[in-house]
Amino acid sequence: MAKSRQIRHKEFGKVDAAGRVLIPADARRELGLKPGAEVVLTVAEDEVRITTPQLALRRAQQLVGSVVPKARSLSDELIQERRAEARRG
Repeated sequence: MAKSRQIRHKEFGKVDAAGRVLIPADARRELGLKPGAEVVLTVAEDEVRITTPQLALRRAQQLVGSVVPKARSLSDELIQERRAEARRG
């Protein structure tokens, strides 16, 4: 079952003429964002979620881990498939 996520920050901001949105200092600090940091923007239904690439990767790994048995290696399976394709020419 999915863990519920508690809202920790809810602040208002403005979009400037160039389409930029200021992320409040408290939220930047909590995410460890420094000037120039890359972020992942996810648009779903009527909201935009901003997170770090590292956190997005960790969540994806957790999602895959919740449906793929630990004894199964998807990367090993992919390598085997590619080698079989290469042998077939």
